[in-house]
Amino acid sequence: MRDKPWVMRTYAGHSSAAESNALFRRNLAKGQTGLSVAFDLPTQLGYDPDSPLATGEVGRVGVPIPHLGEMRRLFGDIPLADMNTSMTINATAMWLLALYQVVAEEQAGDRAAEVVPRLQGTTQNDIIKEYLSRGTYVFPPEHSLRLTTDLIAYAVNEIPKWNPINICSYHLQEAGATPTQELAYALCTAIAVLDGVRDSGQVSPDDFPTVVGRTSFFVNAGVRFIEEMCKMRAFVAMWDQLTRERYGVTDPSNRRFRYGVQVNSLGLTEAQPENNVQRIVLEMLGVTMSRTARARAVQLPAWNEALGLPRPWDQQWSLRLQQVLAYESDLLEYEDLFDGSTVVEEKVAELIHGARAEMDHVQAMGGALAAVESGYMKQQMVSSLAARRARIESGDQPVIGVNVFVETEQSPLTADPGTAVQIADPDAETSAVASVQAWRRSRDQAAVDASLERVRVDAKTDANLMPATLAAARAGATTGEWAQALREVFGEFRAPTGVSAAVGVGAADAELRALRAGVQRTGHELGRRLRFLIGKPGLDGHSNGAEQIAVRARDAGFEVIYQGTRLTPAQIVATAVAEDVHCVGVSVLSGSHLELVPPILDGLREQGLAGVPVVVGGIIPPADAARLRGLGVAAVFTSKDFGLTEILARVLSEIRRANGLAPSI
Repeated sequence: MRDKPWVMRTYAGHSSAAESNALFRRNLAKGQTGLSVAFDLPTQLGYDPDSPLATGEVGRVGVPIPHLGEMRRLFGDIPLADMNTSMTINATAMWLLALYQVVAEEQAGDRAAEVVPRLQGTTQNDIIKEYLSRGTYVFPPEHSLRLTTDLIAYAVNEIPKWNPINICSYHLQEAGATPTQELAYALCTAIAVLDGVRDSGQVSPDDFPTVVGRTSFFVNAGVRFIEEMCKMRAFVAMWDQLTRERYGVTDPSNRRFRYGVQVNSLGLTEAQPENNVQRIVLEMLGVTMSRTARARAVQLPAWNEALGLPRPWDQQWSLRLQQVLAYESDLLEYEDLFDGSTVVEEKVAELIHGARAEMDHVQAMGGALAAVESGYMKQQMVSSLAARRARIESGDQPVIGVNVFVETEQSPLTADPGTAVQIADPDAETSAVASVQAWRRSRDQAAVDASLERVRVDAKTDANLMPATLAAARAGATTGEWAQALREVFGEFRAPTGVSAAVGVGAADAELRALRAGVQRTGHELGRRLRFLIGKPGLDGHSNGAEQIAVRARDAGFEVIYQGTRLTPAQIVATAVAEDVHCVGVSVLSGSHLELVPPILDGLREQGLAGVPVVVGGIIPPADAARLRGLGVAAVFTSKDFGLTEILARVLSEIRRANGLAPSI
């Protein structure tokens, strides 16, 4: 008997709720069987579009949803009672689920009480991985865990078909985690969350197995598809044992390892981007070929995501990859293809052994929260990613089109850079600001104020925060107002960067030794050690590139100033002045470089630091790179510039040039 295919999604959302809604409906018409919503960075971090911190980020990497009206537009003409919706949201997960529930109630009218228990989907809601992999953390860890447990308890009791948490090993691999680390850290996160729900007393012991059963995972699949398939079999075995032994779950259906997958974006290349198609296919096979450990939902990136925002056609191509495998091939007609394979059994056992040892180490430290606060897990992943980068640079890890087989014909897919990717609506921010301001003028402000006061009051107690959040959503509060009410009670948190203790390339690398000698000589010539400020302006939390540059620059002899993510241009300028730096490096991967870099250049000039070179890295189209250089940026680096030591050699040349020294030594 042929198995039922997995839920097929594409990760989508940009510019505005109306444009995203049109994209959703087109994708559903093409055979997509579920939605996966990308929210923009202000929405993810709890800021309204008119917040100064949101400048340049509105509608860039997802859809802005600052209030209930925009959630209505996002799902207009899409019956939520019949939909399976995944929402990639963490710090503000409770708020977005509240808006989603209210829209579903409005769609149902008099039948609202019947519809809410039928809602199906997932809120990502794994805040721990945000401290480890990205910058979309907001609140201190213990308060973030409280929001997570409150949402889980509410959903299990009120929306029983909803997955209230998606524990995300995906982002761990993107941040450099090895398969062993991915297994260990994801399962340590699961322990922290399940222990928190159990200890909160909000779910009865009889209902706790249901909490375990509704816990889902969001995993990554890299191009080493045999290893990735074995990793998934290891996940299945370890989850079954953990839930049986630690939590006493006896029903096998509640011990099932339930996961969705987004295949790897870390390995997608800007060079010869057409090769990304075969990478995506191999990665998809890793989570679909083994029936014992097959994904329940799959979303694939598009071939051109290393270049910019995919077009609808690109997303359709990725959807068709899934459909060909599910409907044309005979994959779903057979039992597990790998049962009894000694090669697979040995690899699975190896992964389980290594993951258990790392789990034991983290648990001995006090668990996942303690390992976050100490910086241990972040440091381990930064070191792993540094080792990966070093293997690519040395050629030990071949990447086709990047460090081997680089000769290429001109691709017709990218012949016109202006049409190879989707261009986000340049007026999206203006429209979103106007929308939220009009929304505020139209509502009952007294009702909003009362609802937000209830959020603050409940946050100071052990009451479940979901009822107060629903009340704020219905009253018309905005995303930023809800989050600010909690910030006033919980405070904010900036996680350790993991850079200072991370292991880099090492002194044996000849190219690095030469760079280190140049850095030391230049420091002597200028009378002090070279100081390199690496800044991440805006709300972009994708910090891997900045962290790897920071580690390599440290190993090259620079004194590195890196403060993590979520900085304003003014803060970066102030740090450059206070630290008297020789160069400012700016990392922007959200596409907001033209909005965020000019204020840094202007600020440095105003402070008399016009001579300090500024270099910029990110996903930057050639035309934008030319504009940045015209504004005074000394150098622009994109993902095709994979040699970190070469990048830093260019930084050193710019420092020497700016100080009247010969550019090369």
